[in-house]
Amino acid sequence: MRPVIETRNLTKTYGRFTAVSGLNLHVPRNSVYGFLGPNGAGKSTTMKMFLGLTRPSGGTFVMDGKQYPQDRVEILKETGSFIEAPSFYGNLTGEENLDILRRILGLPKSAVEDALELTGLTPYRKRLARKYSLGMKQRLGLAGALLGRPPLLILDEPTNGLDPSGIHEIRSLIRSLPEQFDCTVLVSSHLLAEIELMADFVGILNHGHLLFEGTLEELRQSAAERGLPADNLEDTFLALVDADNQNRRRR
Repeated sequence: MRPVIETRNLTKTYGRFTAVSGLNLHVPRNSVYGFLGPNGAGKSTTMKMFLGLTRPSGGTFVMDGKQYPQDRVEILKETGSFIEAPSFYGNLTGEENLDILRRILGLPKSAVEDALELTGLTPYRKRLARKYSLGMKQRLGLAGALLGRPPLLILDEPTNGLDPSGIHEIRSLIRSLPEQFDCTVLVSSHLLAEIELMADFVGILNHGHLLFEGTLEELRQSAAERGLPADNLEDTFLALVDADNQNRRRR
């Protein structure tokens, strides 16, 4: 089956700095794909390119059979996103903020109720957004991404600011989405233990280069064959990144 997201030598440079370098990513359909990497590895830049927030310097990508840049508008119509800290109109309620998005997207009113219910915000729908806690704002951002139940979700650090109970709820929600709503989720997180519990596949990025892509079991096998820690995702991740950094210093 063809990947729902496929990049071909995707590259982004800023002057002399290369944020993403020749990236060839393959995100399987109806999966949760965990996108991992240290700060500055290029994860957010890659996600922004998918959403048309920054232009690639080279290469291209296909999303659900649609080619960038010619099908950019169609790609955006089918993609729900949560990138960095979501911003809202503080003088409007959570429900009113979502309703603005709903009208822009041309969705029925029931889409707002559905998104509020999915993210556990129904009891706080009439509260002003400026009075939401950080965790509630994260939920509101996720609710915005889920409006209309799009076939593709791109989520950048969706559990930031949540307490352990909230992290568990959002993780369970994300884990259930592919089967429940026939969608694909690309999610980045610095909480590696959470990615281990929710992802079917992982891609590990360092200095804009893809170090590994595959299932968690394939990652363990690959790490064991290289003599790296294989029992714990965090240890495996740190060992892969460290080995890559050492190789770079030798060049």
